Amino acid sequence: MAPTKKRNVSADKTSADSGKKAKIDFDSKVEGIIESRKHANDVFDILECLQSDREKEVVAAVSACSKLFCCLLEKRAMFVGKLPQEEDVLTGSHSADEKYGMFMRHRYSSCVEMLLELLSHESHQVKEAALCCLMKFAAGEGQRPLEDLDWSEHYSFPRELIQAVVDRLLCKSTDTSLLISRFQEFLEMEDVRFYVMSAVRENLAVLSSISFGFPRRCAFLPSNMYKKVLVILHDSILPHMSKPTLMIDFLTAAYEVGGAISLLALNGLFVLIHQHNLDYPDFYKKLYNLLEPSVFHVKYRARFFHLANLFLSSSHLPVYLVAAFAKRLARLALTAPPAPLLMLLPFIYNLIRRHPSSRVLIHRPSTGDDPYLMDEEDPAQCRALESSLWEIKTLQKHFHPDVAKAAMLISAPLSEQEDDISELLEITTYELMERDLKETQTKSVPLEFELATQLLQGGGRVLGQHFCLD
Repeated sequence: MAPTKKRNVSADKTSADSGKKAKIDFDSKVEGIIESRKHANDVFDILECLQSDREKEVVAAVSACSKLFCCLLEKRAMFVGKLPQEEDVLTGSHSADEKYGMFMRHRYSSCVEMLLELLSHESHQVKEAALCCLMKFAAGEGQRPLEDLDWSEHYSFPRELIQAVVDRLLCKSTDTSLLISRFQEFLEMEDVRFYVMSAVRENLAVLSSISFGFPRRCAFLPSNMYKKVLVILHDSILPHMSKPTLMIDFLTAAYEVGGAISLLALNGLFVLIHQHNLDYPDFYKKLYNLLEPSVFHVKYRARFFHLANLFLSSSHLPVYLVAAFAKRLARLALTAPPAPLLMLLPFIYNLIRRHPSSRVLIHRPSTGDDPYLMDEEDPAQCRALESSLWEIKTLQKHFHPDVAKAAMLISAPLSEQEDDISELLEITTYELMERDLKETQTKSVPLEFELATQLLQGGGRVLGQHFCLD
């Protein structure tokens, strides 16, 4: 339900009551309110403790509110429908039951508002307790709505309450990353997940502003949280959205950021391009510019090259584009570590296999001046088709034998069957070293081609014509 603007807590209490500092037995207060209406005013004592300076008291008050109002929701003891102003309740011709229901409904509204404010409390324990209490209220309202049912809707859900919670979680001035992690537990329920996504849609302007400009770090919603959203977006969010295309602006803007953010945005863009006909004219130009030395050292390297392989698998790509990617990867290979090289060389060979017209890069002899323009951002203007893959032939003298062996394949005719690079995507330098250390020596090392038979017997010629003591 929507929180009201007035708390109606201290305004209805005397100044003497508002100054009480005595410790409250919350269990007794809650039981008394539930058992008899004559104790209804004790609810003010509980609500007042939500504003206490003592953390433990606030947490205890939150627990008491949870027990009290969940019970009232279950017993349908609160007014259902459009809630009148509290001053109108006293002057109107309402029955005692109606007045009590309206009174408790106003207290419930005040409680919800105060709990929403506690989501910004300095103590994580208080914030977590408030969040769990609000979600219990949402579950209670889902089963027993406080508003008149609109039969045009197929399902009654406390959308306004969830919207208010989401707005607080996406607060611009508070770091709520830990609280959002706790909130993920409630997203396991499909109805909550659906309405949370509907609420997030209203905050896309906030999400799309994260790290989209400089400085890269914003004063709200830190970049690590932004990355977490992109990591799960393609398989945990987009499939559950009725209109995934609403995320087009968010993902395209993320793709323009650069670095790891752009790499992570590829997953979502892949879904939108292949399943929802997203048209992105500069997509391959941006993908081409993501190829820089740092791409071999980022955490998401395997994910990036897996998706890049999918995007470059189409046989309809122009040859200049394929040549540009092959040449840029070959140039980057000169300074890449051995582990990614074992994946990168088959990656380049597969590009050439898919597009026979690009084989000119292999057969053209290298000259003194390479016409390829490494600093050119447009793959159509980099002159890759005028160049050759001399970089791979250079790698034939690499210090690592596996890399040198892989580079030697370019000197022989390439087979028609593509190499499977899936097992090579995740290989690390540590794994490569472990594999080399575990290899057993299977061949004996020759020390001389003739055995010495008379070296220590003195005099004479030994070892044929190779050594003489005379």
